Amino acid sequence: MLTEEDARRLVLAEIDAVQDRVEYDLEIQRMEALPFGWIFYWGAVRDGRRGQRPPLGGNGPFLVDRENERLIGLPTCAPVARQIADYERPGATGPR
Repeated sequence: MLTEEDARRLVLAEIDAVQDRVEYDLEIQRMEALPFGWIFYWGAVRDGRRGQRPPLGGNGPFLVDRENERLIGLPTCAPVARQIADYERPGATGPR
């Protein structure tokens, strides 16, 4: 069973893999606890000069299930709340 810190490390490893392909720094921007795990939202760090985040496409949040230790990258094409509900449904295989 994963702890929140374990889940955070998994997500940071995924973000590090993306970091090599972009020219700005990436970070976890917020985390929400769920009954079965956590959801981590991530993106580019604010630009100190302009105070804005550079646009980043395809940075859907990561869902981490504490029981089965799964890390799932959610797509940006569907509402996060619906994807979480789909994942929680008995017999569901994960976000669609």
